[in-house]
Amino acid sequence: MNRINDIFAKRDGLLSIYFTAGYPAVDDTMTVLTALQRGGVDFVEIGMPFSDPLADGPVIQRASLDSLNAGMSIKKLMEQLDGMRDTITIPVVLMGYINPVMHYGVERFLDDCKARGVDGVILPDLPWEEYLANYKALFDERDIRFIPLIAPQTPDDRIRQIDAQADGFIYMVASAGITGNIKTSVDYRSRYFDRINALGLRNKRMIGFGVKDKAGFDHACAHANGAIIGTAFVKYIKENGVSDSSIAKFISQVKG
Repeated sequence: MNRINDIFAKRDGLLSIYFTAGYPAVDDTMTVLTALQRGGVDFVEIGMPFSDPLADGPVIQRASLDSLNAGMSIKKLMEQLDGMRDTITIPVVLMGYINPVMHYGVERFLDDCKARGVDGVILPDLPWEEYLANYKALFDERDIRFIPLIAPQTPDDRIRQIDAQADGFIYMVASAGITGNIKTSVDYRSRYFDRINALGLRNKRMIGFGVKDKAGFDHACAHANGAIIGTAFVKYIKENGVSDSSIAKFISQVKG
């Protein structure tokens, strides 16, 4: 069983942490990943830096720019993740944008993901229909999950169409906009979460964008299978470093 499916089959209340590959320093990728596993996160999303990250707010944009300027690339990330499964047992998802993946070569990218034990990929700017028509078979052949995103504006019929073809989990964007920026009220988000729950989807769901602390994590877990924290963690490691103890402190503050 794919590690993503396996962990969702075991429990709810999952915490996923996003961080940018090669940040704060270019060689920090495995250091952060290892510390997150030791600190008790359930799975991890590693951001592949891109110069025009349309879905990301200023904190992650800056992290991506710093990482790119330090020499990070998909090729370098794959080199850093070589042998990852010698020590990392939690699910690992790569998140980025389709342009660099196409430049790298989609099949080459997926082959390299498979060889390193990457479990899933999130590409927010790859349309669902294009994924189904051109890439789904490639992902399925390698047992790599493609993780779709939905937002409050996504119609119910489209959500059901996505749910029928997806496998792994659905990424629920908490509020339309960019990462790290919530402009809607708790009541608005709760109504959105309740609407999705009422659809009776077969896939598990994780809530992200704007989740930053224990209160946000608990609220998400009350309405879905877990939450994803990105901007708050990227900012935290920039200010507090990437030691095991520092990262464990962040996780304990979120989980309580």
